[in-house]
Amino acid sequence: MYKYFKLSEFDSPDQPGSGEMMEAELVEMLDTARDIAGFPFIITSGFRTVAYNRDLIERGYAASPKSSHLLGLAVDLAVPNGRKRFLMMEALLDAGFTRFGIGDSFLHVDIDKNKPANTIWTY
Repeated sequence: MYKYFKLSEFDSPDQPGSGEMMEAELVEMLDTARDIAGFPFIITSGFRTVAYNRDLIERGYAASPKSSHLLGLAVDLAVPNGRKRFLMMEALLDAGFTRFGIGDSFLHVDIDKNKPANTIWTY
């Protein structure tokens, strides 16, 4: 279905098959960005169940109770170093992403139209 990703890569850890809940537009944009970048993207978080998202919050992670992950509109990608982060962000921008969260070891992107576009935040 997609060139670089299997929907199972987006599964919530507590619900196998939940990657099917990802918004197709997001996965298509991610596929485009991966093609532009020319190197693999590793999904660290895709779709999240309410229970898993709540567990992340309880364990002290910066997960929002209104996370776009709950709607299949967001993904976190592993970032091994600053050079790859730059190349990934460049490819993601070229693919049409406009919402970025930057963590020490990951990038968050989402396509949630109910949240402000053209924004970058840090964790």
